[in-house]
Amino acid sequence: MPERWRVKPAQPVKLADVDPASTSGAPGDREATEAAIPALHDEFGRLQDRLWAENRRSLLVVLQAMDSGGKDGTVRHVFGGVNPQATRVTAFKQPTPLELRHDFLWRVHQAVPAAGEIGIFNRSHYEDVLVVRVHGLVPEDEWRARYKLINAFEETVHHGGTKLVKLYLHISKDEQRRRLEERLELPDKRWKFRADDLKERALWDDYQAAYEDALNATSTEHAPWYVIPADHKWYRNWAVSRVLIETLRELDPKYPQPPDLSGLRIE
Repeated sequence: MPERWRVKPAQPVKLADVDPASTSGAPGDREATEAAIPALHDEFGRLQDRLWAENRRSLLVVLQAMDSGGKDGTVRHVFGGVNPQATRVTAFKQPTPLELRHDFLWRVHQAVPAAGEIGIFNRSHYEDVLVVRVHGLVPEDEWRARYKLINAFEETVHHGGTKLVKLYLHISKDEQRRRLEERLELPDKRWKFRADDLKERALWDDYQAAYEDALNATSTEHAPWYVIPADHKWYRNWAVSRVLIETLRELDPKYPQPPDLSGLRIE
């Protein structure tokens, strides 16, 4: 099932050909799909428990999207039932002065999950080939060189026992407008709105080109990208859950064998 969303290294993706409103593969309509999600949450929790107990490997989930694309909602709805002790969310914002004194991957490596953990990057090192490109913050030869550096970094992380899953939440420009308007209208969402959101929206086509190049240059066998149609939040949550569960099934973490307890008595 997740293969339908995977960006294969030998088959470059064209974002214009991916329908952000697609619900392909879902169990049915919204009601049927939402009814299937609790069972996925249960299985996700059981698999995470085994990963935590095994304490040998980890899972890193990278979330990228346009503004209002659903990163926060994905964290809230997909990971809401996992063990918080074994889960760490890192939101990468504008680099601090200290971080700017190091290479662009320095702060990222420090946030890679430890053995047994699930790490979630809400935005990530990919901002360094997206925002910097669109806004011309570094020369083109510098951001293009970062594709190879990112691939090498992710191969190193994979070699160290961390499985990477990278999810691009693909929304349409019309859906982004609807969500931004909702932020302006609803008091409980207005706090999310920033004037800069409109400036970034004006650069929509530039960002789409930047994302497309990044996806095609950095989707590898050990660190694949998945393009998740995300106009429908219920479908997004179901699809992301399916990708993560299939990934953990393939990892097949095991509970460790207990020590020899023969002869032990509890008084």
